Amino acid sequence: MTLMTTGKTDPEAERPLTVDDLRRMPDDGRRYELVDGRLDVSPAPVFLHSRVESRLAIHLGVLAPGEFEVVAAPGINVNGDRTHHRIPDLAVLRAADEESPYLTRPPLLAVEVVSPESAIRDHHTKRREYEEFGVPSYWIINPDRDLPSITELCLEDGGYREAATVSGEAVFKTDLPFPLRIVPHWLVGAGDWRTHIGGSDEATA
Repeated sequence: MTLMTTGKTDPEAERPLTVDDLRRMPDDGRRYELVDGRLDVSPAPVFLHSRVESRLAIHLGVLAPGEFEVVAAPGINVNGDRTHHRIPDLAVLRAADEESPYLTRPPLLAVEVVSPESAIRDHHTKRREYEEFGVPSYWIINPDRDLPSITELCLEDGGYREAATVSGEAVFKTDLPFPLRIVPHWLVGAGDWRTHIGGSDEATA
């Protein structure tokens, strides 16, 4: 982050970045986050990634009780000095916790859809960050066409416990942030996903 001009270091470039600096980032489809005042840039998502986000947002939006809100890619300031900023692929929050321009309180659920570039970040870095921030539920979704999966992590005593990993055409069931069912296959599969994504009453995880 150091900019060299005429042999001298620009003092402005040495300071940690804050969310105010994100306004200068180009609108190029990439995702600009902050980690301890440094940029963390992700490429624009591929189609399958976007399909999973869209289907999940629609499904959760239909099921969510009125006091909840399902939000795609909300900006979240995870520390008080605004130098650590994350953008989960999807989040569920209480409607009363809405803030602008960015959230400063933990959502009830954060969801990350894994891409080859984000695997370490989603499974390790963001897991630790969401855990320390106090996000009660964190889902990691693997959008593999052959065997997609959902891993649910639940916050207990300050740490995440793996509550479930469900793949393929099995039914993922949870009560957090509200009772719901999802068949991972129908987050990626072609066909009438709206009819099948919640599974049948006879299906079991």
